[in-house]
Amino acid sequence: MENFGIHLEPMRAILFQIGAFLPRLLIAVVVVVAGWLLAKVARFAVVKALRAINFNVLTERSGLDGFLRQGGMAGDTTTIFGVLVYWLVILAALLIAFNGLGLTYITDLLGRVVWFVPNVFVALLVLAFGAYFARFIGDTVITYCRNVKMQDALLLGKLAQYAVLAFVVLIALDQIKVGGDIIRESFLILLGGVVFAIALAFGLGGKDWAAERIEEWWPRRGKSLKDRADRDRLP
Repeated sequence: MENFGIHLEPMRAILFQIGAFLPRLLIAVVVVVAGWLLAKVARFAVVKALRAINFNVLTERSGLDGFLRQGGMAGDTTTIFGVLVYWLVILAALLIAFNGLGLTYITDLLGRVVWFVPNVFVALLVLAFGAYFARFIGDTVITYCRNVKMQDALLLGKLAQYAVLAFVVLIALDQIKVGGDIIRESFLILLGGVVFAIALAFGLGGKDWAAERIEEWWPRRGKSLKDRADRDRLP
């Protein structure tokens, strides 16, 4: 009888562990289900709130929504924000559930992902407002150049827009810790190379072309007065 009791002792320990684990498992399932429901509500609320303040109009005018459509995405930037909020709540629920189950390794991994999602939020906001600002700068340069009768107004406006957009993309990438110093240094090297190539082209073979462009953009006052006088003498 004693031998039989000794053989049953491991079984009792296993049953005790199962009995202690089942309530925690039930609580974890309830937390995940509640998190899933809360995630759906949060996604709906965020999308409605962003559309109520016309955030989708800003992203459409900035060109960000058009870029996403060209990439094959069905939704817009507002939809992406809703999806991010949805998964942020889901991951937070899973973090609480696995922490309750004592799975520390998975909890640490999910914790890193949860802390990374807000960086994606900020990066998307930087891209949205930065792209809108870049287009505003480009349109302003085009309007100014056309008002002062400068040639190549569209080219100058696009150059200004893409220059601002390049800095915005660098800020967004730095926010999500992608590339870091390598991307920044590569961009500076590329920018320096472009400037050096333009300067070298003007110095070697583009002096006449550069002089013509400068004369068209900013005509000398004496020459402009002479041209005006010549036009007045014409019959």
